[in-house]
Amino acid sequence: MRVLVVEDARSLAAVLAEGLRDQGMAVDVAHDGLEAAAKLDLNAYDVVVLDRDLPGIHGDTLCQMITERDDRVMVLMLTAAGSPGDRVSGLTLGADDYLAKPFHFPELVVRIRSLTRRQPFARARTLRAAGVELDPLRRTAIRDGRQLDLSVKEFALLEALLRAAPAFLSAEDLLEQVWDEHADPFTNTVTVTIGRLRRKLGNPPIITTTPGVGYRITGDFHGIAM
Repeated sequence: MRVLVVEDARSLAAVLAEGLRDQGMAVDVAHDGLEAAAKLDLNAYDVVVLDRDLPGIHGDTLCQMITERDDRVMVLMLTAAGSPGDRVSGLTLGADDYLAKPFHFPELVVRIRSLTRRQPFARARTLRAAGVELDPLRRTAIRDGRQLDLSVKEFALLEALLRAAPAFLSAEDLLEQVWDEHADPFTNTVTVTIGRLRRKLGNPPIITTTPGVGYRITGDFHGIAM
């Protein structure tokens, strides 16, 4: 999952980005509306966490711009303007959810994950393939009844591959979806993480590598709503 945090308070933006990355999300940060608009043109995001009172382009205007895009992104307004009237006006602008500051961080995480399930193209919550069951909300992964002890990045990598199956994802695709815009395109971090994930998944192997194409999950797969 890739998230754009748009927040002009740099200390808060840094805390949000670090916390969401700890939850396995790829996070980019913009400190004003102009920077956010530029990043939205360059990258594909699942959710935008949007402050309203932004310099450059006001958050309300940016929200309207996002809702008018063909590649619709879910918007969670995170703002100090927390009265019922503020909430109504924010949702009227096209925001998909609204959370007032101060807020409880675990609630923010749950709301972001909930928004991804509300996307028109979102798949069912539990993903299954070749004996693997992965639940992004509960952060659990099981293979053949065995709990998998995955790192944050290993879990996110497995989730990305399961969601894309049976299609291939290139190393560049995985860097974009699992890491963020600061990831070195020449790094071998994808290869290394794939290797660790394969070892933890065990046999028979379910991740196929095709040189020059990328990685994919093999075997029977389907998402099941729980």
